[in-house]
Amino acid sequence: MALIVQKFGGSSVADAGRIFRVAGIITRAYQAGNDVCVVLSAQGDTTDELIAKAEEINPGASRREMDMLLSCGEQMSVALMAMAIEKLGFPVVSLNAWQIGIATDSSHSSARIRRVDSERLREELDKKRIILVTGFQGVDRAGDVTTLGRGGSDTTAVAMAVALQADLCQIYTDVDGVYTCDPRLVPEARKLDEITYDDMLELASMGAQVLNNRSVELAKSYNVPLEVLSSFTGNPGTIVKEVVKKVEKTYITGVAQDKKIARVALTGLEDVPGVAYKLFSLLARERINVDMILQSFGREDRKDIVFTLADRDAPACKKLLEDNKDYLKFEHCDVNTDVSKVSVVGAGMLGNPGVAAKTFEALYQEHINIRMISTSEIKISVLIDKQDSERAVRVIHEQFFR
Repeated sequence: MALIVQKFGGSSVADAGRIFRVAGIITRAYQAGNDVCVVLSAQGDTTDELIAKAEEINPGASRREMDMLLSCGEQMSVALMAMAIEKLGFPVVSLNAWQIGIATDSSHSSARIRRVDSERLREELDKKRIILVTGFQGVDRAGDVTTLGRGGSDTTAVAMAVALQADLCQIYTDVDGVYTCDPRLVPEARKLDEITYDDMLELASMGAQVLNNRSVELAKSYNVPLEVLSSFTGNPGTIVKEVVKKVEKTYITGVAQDKKIARVALTGLEDVPGVAYKLFSLLARERINVDMILQSFGREDRKDIVFTLADRDAPACKKLLEDNKDYLKFEHCDVNTDVSKVSVVGAGMLGNPGVAAKTFEALYQEHINIRMISTSEIKISVLIDKQDSERAVRVIHEQFFR
């Protein structure tokens, strides 16, 4: 007998038929003699619909009130799933995150889990019940509901697996594993049988939507065995773990794109020590994360700094910078959301020269201009025009996987 944590995304529980399909997956795991704890996302487009309702009332609603609203979607999912499992004749209980003590910090809309109290979970498992828990949310020290950000249900599932010392954490989605590229964009993409935490973390951070990057980070920290698989096909998925065999006989694991980013350019900054510190510490205090950073050579005692960030943070970033123009002493601030980041990821590239050259060659042959470049030991990212993004992904993937 094993203890299994399962997570099902919004598309997996989008309607009554899919709810009963998932109920079948859950109960089969239970019938096999396992203890089963399940995390659910909101149904289908429920979260987007709730955001639209908020926009109708108050486009400038506080993050606290948005968390109160958005947390309703997952509560509906677990209640409906519990009803389906009850109808199938199995013992089940649905619980909100606060009922099982998922404690977070107070960063509304992007909270981080601090701890999970497993006492209630253990009590319910001792009663041989299937446990259904709302994903994507928690409660802070003041007792206020918080949400973990998009994809946060993955993080909830991994955190529960850590708290329960689960034997396996299964992330069910609408694709049957992790691919070398989004198979909806590149039909020739290959499914990976296994992938390292490091490669999966880079792919997730670079825009691959199959797993939330914070969930992978947490799984790596506690060595939680993850499996990514489809709730529709029943096929074996992709195992995410510390060490894997040589992936697909190549040193590249995959190609990802992120269209939800913005480029911010500050021109005419003073070319003196401390300017970068003043800029990025200001952003950090407002919890605005930046990714790629480029600083120009100084000229006439002036320099430029360009960086990227999530497009959702662009309006707040621009306002913050304009409000602090005298403090930072820049001449002009430009924000461009018509850009995309395309990344090549693979731990094997460290010992294989020429990855950058092959990447740039593929873009050159397609006449795609590169705006910025960022590299690490296991990834190369380029910033390009958004209109070129999907074409870039296809040609880069073909370059390495043909």
